Amino acid sequence: MRALLAFAALALGFGQASAQATPVRDSARAGTTQSAADTAELARDIAARRAAGNTHLPEADRFTFGNRTIEAGASVDGPIAVARGTLDVFGTINGDAAAIDGNIRVHSGGRITGDARVAGGTILIDGGVIDGTKRALSAHLPAAARAQSPPLTTVESIKLTIGWFAILMIIGLGVIVFADSNLDGVVLSLERGFGKAFWIGLAGQVLLLPALIVMTAALAVTVIGVLLIPFAIVAYVIAAAGLVTMGFLAVSRLIGVAFTSDRGTTSPRGVHLRALFTGLIAFLVLWLAAAALRSVPMAGAILRTIAIAITWAAATVGLGAAITSRAGTVRAGNATGGTGADDLSWQTPTPVTGVAAATRRVASSR
Repeated sequence: MRALLAFAALALGFGQASAQATPVRDSARAGTTQSAADTAELARDIAARRAAGNTHLPEADRFTFGNRTIEAGASVDGPIAVARGTLDVFGTINGDAAAIDGNIRVHSGGRITGDARVAGGTILIDGGVIDGTKRALSAHLPAAARAQSPPLTTVESIKLTIGWFAILMIIGLGVIVFADSNLDGVVLSLERGFGKAFWIGLAGQVLLLPALIVMTAALAVTVIGVLLIPFAIVAYVIAAAGLVTMGFLAVSRLIGVAFTSDRGTTSPRGVHLRALFTGLIAFLVLWLAAAALRSVPMAGAILRTIAIAITWAAATVGLGAAITSRAGTVRAGNATGGTGADDLSWQTPTPVTGVAAATRRVASSR
């Protein structure tokens, strides 16, 4: 009986030892699932790390997600790479091994003939051999690599351009509906002189930041002013953006007048709307050409430079006109030195029909 119990205990111990010596199954071969979004995110991570100098990481399609085991006696060709898991090596990897957000463990009898690299993990040699170099990379990318984003494609550039000009058209429609008279004032200021408007706009751009600093310093003198500084800064930025936008819309409307006519439109507002949209479309065509040739290095760079220069000049001239006309509130008569009002506007109004108001006294010569 004692011999039987001893034999059973020996068999049980041998079974446990065998279980511990047997490596775990290959989780990658068991069907670890990975979505297209995970693969795309991993590809962006690898691209950013390569841009930061880690050029030895394999392509994203070489990675498997989760734990993976190279069983004892197995020989596989590298590179073998895992993401968000641990690579246990009991057999042989003929080539490199890599892990992102995971570990590499080389057990007794295991061998990696190439290099071993991990990002966000550790390399543990538990009786195995790594013939190449061992390198543990930082889990976090450098700030420059995180800030760097892949360049826009041609289609993305075209969509971005159309989106920005769609926003400008919506804003222009709102200005035509609610502030058409102000836009008229800015256009009139432009018609009086582009050169003057350009230099005033250029000076406005140069003095934009110093004026904000002076305003902030003036408010900081008093306790109440300190409390108003955040609101004043927001209001200042909104006002500056509004002046630039109204000036650019005025330039666009003035350009559109050269390509449109008032045929088929009875209201002045309709004429203004058509001219404004025509001018914006002219700028849109210029930027679309630059976006479409983005992939052509020389032609794309030249067109982008031309588009930026023309748009900057239009915004500068428009800003100068908006400043001169005080956002279109100064009318033509006021700017030329006249009263800007009807000659009879001073008379006392009377609601009685047929009764004339008092006439202005005129000094008579003696």
